[in-house]
Amino acid sequence: MLYLSLARLPFSFRTVNLKHGVQKAPEHLARNRYGQVPVLRHRGLTIVQSNVILDHLARSTGHFEGRTEQECWTAREWLSWEADAITNVAKVRHYSRFRSVDPAVMAYFRPLAEAAIGFVDQALAGRDWLVGEAPTIADIGCWGRMVFMAEGGFDIARWPNVEAWSRRLAAMPGFALPYDLIPKRDQEIVPA
Repeated sequence: MLYLSLARLPFSFRTVNLKHGVQKAPEHLARNRYGQVPVLRHRGLTIVQSNVILDHLARSTGHFEGRTEQECWTAREWLSWEADAITNVAKVRHYSRFRSVDPAVMAYFRPLAEAAIGFVDQALAGRDWLVGEAPTIADIGCWGRMVFMAEGGFDIARWPNVEAWSRRLAAMPGFALPYDLIPKRDQEIVPA
């Protein structure tokens, strides 16, 4: 949703109530065999998995793809890395907010999450964006999970380059935080 908002593209949104297990209902499983969200229906295609959706949108709309072929591939490399490394931030957030786990589980995931944030912080040293001179799907994809750092007990101030990057993202026209982007019921979204 952040991509669509930043790209200023109209879209319609259909809710899937995760609290009530709607993602596991046959109707939703027909759209997403993994029983997850999001699902994108675009140009006759049904596409699942956030980073695959970002890849498709960048290729099909031209927004946030990268200016050169190398930038395009490097941005996609970040998405692949994000799914492996930054997902640990989401796990810590989930275990902090929604489900208690054995402290050993948290002791395993928290250092992995901190290492991922540290890696992004180091990559941003002396630069505004992860790839090239403009924001790409790498920035949108990585920020998509890192935005929940505070909910996992991470203080963004520990990583000054990440904090500055988050401010640059927040300054972009169309930027909004997840809880502000995701409507509570089905609707058509037409960016201002």
